[in-house]
Amino acid sequence: MSKPLQALHHWFSERLEATRLHLARPDALLHLAVLGLLTGLLAGLIIVFFRYSVEHIQLWLLPGDGPDDFESLPLTGRLLFPLIGALALALMFRWFSRGLWVLGVARVLERMAYHQGRLTLRGFLLQFFGVAIALVSGHSVGREGAHIFLGASTGSLLGQKLELPNNAIRTLVGCGAAAGIAASFNTPLAGVVFSLEVIMMDYQLASFIPVILAAVSATVVSNAVLGDAAVFSVPTMQLGTLAEVPLVVVLGLLCGAVAALFIQMVQSIASRGRNWPIKRQMIVAGVSVALLGTLLPEVMGIGYDTINLTLLGGYAAGGLILMAVVKLVATSICSALNVPGGMIGPSFFIGATLGGGFGHLLHGWLPELPIQPGLYAMLGMSALMSGSLQAPLAALTALLELTDNPQIIMPGMLVVVISGLTASELFRKKSLFLTMLEAKGLSYEQSPVMMALRRVGVASVMDTSFVQASRLLDPERARKLLQEKPRWILVTEEQQPRAVLAAVDLAAWMESHDGEEAPIDLMKIPGRRLEVAPIHLRDTLQEALETLEKSAAEALYVRRMTAPGIWRTYGILTREQIESAYR
Repeated sequence: MSKPLQALHHWFSERLEATRLHLARPDALLHLAVLGLLTGLLAGLIIVFFRYSVEHIQLWLLPGDGPDDFESLPLTGRLLFPLIGALALALMFRWFSRGLWVLGVARVLERMAYHQGRLTLRGFLLQFFGVAIALVSGHSVGREGAHIFLGASTGSLLGQKLELPNNAIRTLVGCGAAAGIAASFNTPLAGVVFSLEVIMMDYQLASFIPVILAAVSATVVSNAVLGDAAVFSVPTMQLGTLAEVPLVVVLGLLCGAVAALFIQMVQSIASRGRNWPIKRQMIVAGVSVALLGTLLPEVMGIGYDTINLTLLGGYAAGGLILMAVVKLVATSICSALNVPGGMIGPSFFIGATLGGGFGHLLHGWLPELPIQPGLYAMLGMSALMSGSLQAPLAALTALLELTDNPQIIMPGMLVVVISGLTASELFRKKSLFLTMLEAKGLSYEQSPVMMALRRVGVASVMDTSFVQASRLLDPERARKLLQEKPRWILVTEEQQPRAVLAAVDLAAWMESHDGEEAPIDLMKIPGRRLEVAPIHLRDTLQEALETLEKSAAEALYVRRMTAPGIWRTYGILTREQIESAYR
């Protein structure tokens, strides 16, 4: 390497190192904003490529005029597509997953709670190709969960590649999740709200700004390639009279009850199939979708064309309710048996058909009221998403952006709250994402203390005023070390850190033994000594606290490998510093 290139590489390495240290702070807003923008652009490109690939494969395989048109398949096609897809998924997971079965939003939540948002390339590839197979073969799943996972993985892998601290990686996961929703639906605001409400559960400014930039940049990429039209084309709708408000309340209660049933079905099926081999799970899901698809092909695939026709009043009440029931069964089976895909799209389908059927019945029962069944279909979409995913703000903003219909804000606010409360308080159900984790034997817990500690990296709190010294130290060397005025002395023995000693105690001992030239044993002189354990520079204060609790250590020395086999120590971290940072 030439000298100019060496100088450039050295300068870049120094700047990257300084950036890593700065990103450990909870208020590194500018750096996070730039990384959020980059994450959004990368995630947008990946999601556009995913959508382009899936839709063009569907156009090539399906005889209809558009993607996801499984209604145009003959009876044998409706039977064979899910079965072939199930076999392909079974083989893919058996050969390549290495036990990684739970994907989608549930997997992102689990990695955020227990692994600091560190997602893997294997999971990224399994989700990309697995959901593509599931969607092309007509399984009853959505694409949004895949987009969220792909976006979150993009942010996580970018952060890991740059060796950023874990608190910054967590923020990039949130940025990627927001980008996934934004590019999937052309709904940047819903992406931001979903990420903050479900993935990060954090409304700090340092999290909010990068997430917004990620959602905007992903939407720009999506609009440039796929266009900026709303997903559903519907005329302006609104409540005809305030007398319909009680009917909206009833719809909220109904959707909340159906959401609770949805969650219970997923929980029951997942618990029964937890110990099944993956091949059996995929085959059972494929056979179920094939049989249900022969009865009602509208429930195959995402079903956005059916939703749009429902919003326009294109079905009768009986047909809509039947579609809601069959879609509920098909999606419960697919989700519970680990078919990769999302649950937002299916919840929209179930809610739209349920709400549309309810609206048609009201139109027949109450002819004196100016009831629009399409309005109740729209409200049902957001209500079922709110109840099943426990994300009322995301459901409301998604409804507004998807339909470009601002007149539904007031009834929409009412219906999402009632549905969410019905599912969570009346039926005591957690969200579908948490239910999936618990059904697979994975717990999920969040506490305000842990959330606060995860936002801060050890590098922003550690004490850098320290020196390293071997256990046996000659007085002359001790005087030179004290001239640097450190707070701590990291005592090493056989080139391994053993304890930290308060430098003031060594100074006091030197003063009381002035003139002595015998070697000083730093592990025996009077003073405050703390046993130490290592922690990585990228870790958060939560991980630091867990390390202290699991080990017998009283302090931590912060380090990072700068070359193969070579570790550099950056600072000292005590329990008091962690508690002070939290306070």
